[in-house]
Amino acid sequence: MGRFRPPAIAFFLTLAAAGFLAAFQDVIRTEVRLVPLLVTVKDAAGNLVGDLKKEDFKVLDNGVEQQISVFERRTEQPLSVTLLVDTSGSTAKDLKYETDSTSRFLRTLLKEGNNNDQASLYSFNWEVQLQSSFTRRLPRLEDKLRNLKAEGGTSLYDAVVLSTSDLQGRSGRHVVIVITDGGDTTSSYKYQDSIVSLHRADAVVYAILVMPITNGAGRNIGGENALATMTKDTGGKVFTPAIGSAMDQAFSDILRELRTQYLIGYYPRNIPLTSERFHRVKVEGPRAGLQVSTRSGYYGSSDQAARYTNGRH
Repeated sequence: MGRFRPPAIAFFLTLAAAGFLAAFQDVIRTEVRLVPLLVTVKDAAGNLVGDLKKEDFKVLDNGVEQQISVFERRTEQPLSVTLLVDTSGSTAKDLKYETDSTSRFLRTLLKEGNNNDQASLYSFNWEVQLQSSFTRRLPRLEDKLRNLKAEGGTSLYDAVVLSTSDLQGRSGRHVVIVITDGGDTTSSYKYQDSIVSLHRADAVVYAILVMPITNGAGRNIGGENALATMTKDTGGKVFTPAIGSAMDQAFSDILRELRTQYLIGYYPRNIPLTSERFHRVKVEGPRAGLQVSTRSGYYGSSDQAARYTNGRH
């Protein structure tokens, strides 16, 4: 089990700045990086739309239309799912219900889909602890979940930054699922640090926000807004279920989205690539009334070559 405290964090930020998403063919392109986008499409009623074609989409990079080089409908690229479980003191009452629901999600995730799907587990309170690195060993993950204890503050941003270092360089799709009851209180990193690390890891964030206080007075509105922005910026979503079956349904909805995603990739053209510049990306669908969700952009880097490993690690 790994444990991270603030004095060690700078080292892991260096790790988080390196790496790139490996995807799906035995090809090496050194001239420019492929930009992979995981895209979810819903109709006006909120139903998932999974039957669109490549020509139905338009991709803009800083306002410049791009040629789509890679397109997969309902992509089965392997999933690397990082679970971040809030174990701050305020979660004590509901932690068992949360971990039980998380276990049920993991059972479904690892028994369906791609045989290379894997999950890792972190807990976070005033410190961040790696409970399990990426694995398909369900008993190992469930054992770690059962032994989580609630105490201390909430270092959500630290957890995001430190966990994304393990996502970088893995093949396929990168997903972070945060189970928490509120905002950050004890992180050394800031909100913007977490956003940068997620973009550099090409990760989509889903948040399951179990609110201990539901009325306006006493709620951590700032924390809720931060999670909403973080998920939207990466192409994910916030769920606000009650404990019990509603939480199971939130996990089920996340898995359904992951099984209905499009994978769209392009090599930026007529766009200068630098190591620091953030590129704004927009994906448009074929008609009005469709909600197209993907990450808001990426950090260009001329020295990051796209590499593909056909699902291998």
